[in-house]
Amino acid sequence: MFSQRNMTLDRVDEILTATGIEFAELTDHFDREQQRLAKMTFKQEQQVINDPLLFLVAVCALNLMSADEILATYSITEVELVATLVRLDHLGLIDLLPNNRFKLKVARTFSWLPNGAIMQAFKNNAADFFDSEFAQASDALFMLNARLSQASRLALVDRLKRVARDFSGQHFEDANLPTCQREPVSLLIATRSWHLKAVDSYLRKK
Repeated sequence: MFSQRNMTLDRVDEILTATGIEFAELTDHFDREQQRLAKMTFKQEQQVINDPLLFLVAVCALNLMSADEILATYSITEVELVATLVRLDHLGLIDLLPNNRFKLKVARTFSWLPNGAIMQAFKNNAADFFDSEFAQASDALFMLNARLSQASRLALVDRLKRVARDFSGQHFEDANLPTCQREPVSLLIATRSWHLKAVDSYLRKK
């Protein structure tokens, strides 16, 4: 029906009737998504990055790992994990449930602050990220140079945003797979007006 663009309101009503779902329940789901955490404050990010264990468990939670999977993957005790999950609950990143279960409370569009503490930490460790030949079939590294109009640059940014959304969508689609089948993957997308410092001295002043 989606491929044929044949999803009419009548059809939606029939599906809701067949599944026993009220339309209000459907719209309530969207409201809850809008209320989810889209970004943390700078102070919250600083608190997370200042504690390596808190940062590790936060990333694991964002990577949709369970408490058992975290304990099986990293050398931390259950007591340390529970204490850390309590802190993430207070930060609003998760809802801590009985038996060390937790539910992520972030929106699918969640991202770190562009100039926040965690992004700065990634920048400080960029050399480690690029210390690779990117030779695997699942690796990729592109460094391209061009002269583009403002309109073309804005169009490019829009397409890159779609790639980021696709990456996030794939993350949630793979969530039901075992952790051993989901490797940690980082996607770096960046574009800006830029020259190598080595050629700055040759630029004519405007």
